[in-house]
Amino acid sequence: MCVESDGCEIEGCSSSDEVRTLSGSMSPGLKSNPDLHPCRPGQKFRAALLKCRSPAAAAGILSFGNVLNYMDRYTVAGVVLDIQRNYDVSDSRIGLLQTVFICSFMVAAPIFGYLGDRFNRKVILSCGILFWSIVTLLSSFISKEYFWLFVLSRGLVGIGESSYSSISPTIIGDLFTSNTRTMMLSVFYLAIPLGSGLGYILGSSAKEAAGDWHWALRVSPVLGITASVLILLLVPDPKRGSADQLGGRIRSRTSWLCDMKALAKNRSYVFSSLASAAVSFATGAFGIWIPGYLFRARVVQKTAEACTKEICSSTDSMVFGAITCVTGLLGVVIGALTTRLCRQKTERADPLVCAVSMLGSAIFICLIFVVAKKSIIGAYVCIFIGETLLFLNWAITADILMFVVIPTRRATAVAFQSFTSHLLGDAGSPYLIGLISDALQQKYTTSALWRFLSLGYALMLCPFIIVLGGMFFLATALYFLDDKDKAEAQCNQATQPPSSVKVTSK
Repeated sequence: MCVESDGCEIEGCSSSDEVRTLSGSMSPGLKSNPDLHPCRPGQKFRAALLKCRSPAAAAGILSFGNVLNYMDRYTVAGVVLDIQRNYDVSDSRIGLLQTVFICSFMVAAPIFGYLGDRFNRKVILSCGILFWSIVTLLSSFISKEYFWLFVLSRGLVGIGESSYSSISPTIIGDLFTSNTRTMMLSVFYLAIPLGSGLGYILGSSAKEAAGDWHWALRVSPVLGITASVLILLLVPDPKRGSADQLGGRIRSRTSWLCDMKALAKNRSYVFSSLASAAVSFATGAFGIWIPGYLFRARVVQKTAEACTKEICSSTDSMVFGAITCVTGLLGVVIGALTTRLCRQKTERADPLVCAVSMLGSAIFICLIFVVAKKSIIGAYVCIFIGETLLFLNWAITADILMFVVIPTRRATAVAFQSFTSHLLGDAGSPYLIGLISDALQQKYTTSALWRFLSLGYALMLCPFIIVLGGMFFLATALYFLDDKDKAEAQCNQATQPPSSVKVTSK
C-alpha cells in the first residue's frame, strides 16, 4: 500500500481495505493499516506539489523569475527613443529613469537582505515580484504630462525587484554545493543578459505590433504574476547552510551589526564588491545608451533619419538585445567552464578569471567608439566580443561570495554587495553619461554629428572603469584563499554540538 508521509493513502493505491494474492488469500504484509484514511483532495494536491519540489525545478523557477526581473528592467531601454520623444525630455532626464530605479533598488536591498536571513524567503520573493509586476502595468497608462510620475513608478519597480535579486541566489546556495552550485548559479545569472536582451526585443516588438510604445510595458507583468505563483507553490525555503553542512544546522546566529562588521573585514568580499560595481557602471550605461548611440551613428552615416515621428523606427534596440542574449549565454557558459578548468591549476581561479576577462573586455569596448562612425557592423562585432568577456564574471562573482561568506549572513552579503555595486555603478552611470553628453552638446553648435560624438565621448568613461574593476579582482585573488578558509572554519565551529560535561560522583 502506498502511504504519504502525513499518514494518508495517495492516489494510485488500492481504494479497498483488502489486498489479495494470486491464490485469493489475504496477504498479511499488505493488510490495511486502521490508522490510514483516504486522502482528501487538498492532501493529494499537496502530495503532487511535493513531488515537483526538486532542487533543480526550484533553480529553474528562480532563474525564470530572474529573466523576468531583467526583462522588465530593460523593456524601458528598448523604447527609450519613444519615451524621450513622448515626454520631450533631454538625455540627462532620460538617464534619470534608470538612476531613480537603481537608487530605490539599492536602498531597499539591505532591508530585504536582513529579512532574507531571518524570515521565509520564498514568501518575500513572491510578494516582491507581484508588486513590481502590478506597478509596471499601471505605469503604462501614465500620460505625457506626468513624466515625474513615470519616473516615480520606476523607483517603485526597483523596490520590488531588489527583494528578488537579494534573496533568490541564497536559496540556490542552500540547495547545492561545490561545482553543482557553480553550474546552477551560472544558469541563474545567465538570466541577466538573457532577460536584458529579451527586454529590448520585447519592447521593440510590442511597440511595432501595437503601434504604441506603452504596450511594451504590458507583457512582462503577466509573466511576472505567473512566476510569483510558481515560486509560492514549488520553491522550497531550505535551512540556511543545509547544503554546506550536509544537513547540519548552524546553531548560532549573529546580529545584523555583527554581520556588517564581519563583511567589512572580509577583504575578498569588499574587493569583489568594488569590482562588481565597475561591471554595473558599464552595463548600466550601455543598457540605456548603446542603442541610441548606434542610431545616431546611422543618422551620421545617412542610413537612417532622425526621430521626428511618434514611433521611432530603429532596429538597433532589437539587434542589441539579440547580441546581449547570445553574449550572455556564451559569457556565463565560458566563465563556468574556464573557472572549473582553472581550478585544477590554481585555487585562486575564480577571481583571476574575472580579472583577465575584465581587462580584455575594456580593449574591445574602447574600439566600439573608434569604429562606430564608419562601420555599424564593426561596432557590433566589438560589442559582441566586449560583452562576452564582461559577462564572464557574473556567476563567478556570486560563487566567490558563497565561498567566503558563511551561510547565515549570505542574504545580507548579497544585498549589501548589490547596494554598493549599484551605488558606485549603474545608479549614477546612465545619468552621468547623459549629463556629460548634454554638457558637450551645449558647448558647441548642435548637429547630428556632434550629438553622436558627444555621446561617444561620454561613453568612453566606461572602459576606464572596467580596467579599474579588473584591478579589484586581482586584489580579490590575493586574499581569496585566506577568507575562504576562515569561512569554512567558522561554519565548522558553529555546527559543533555543545561539549558534554561529565559529572563524577564522589
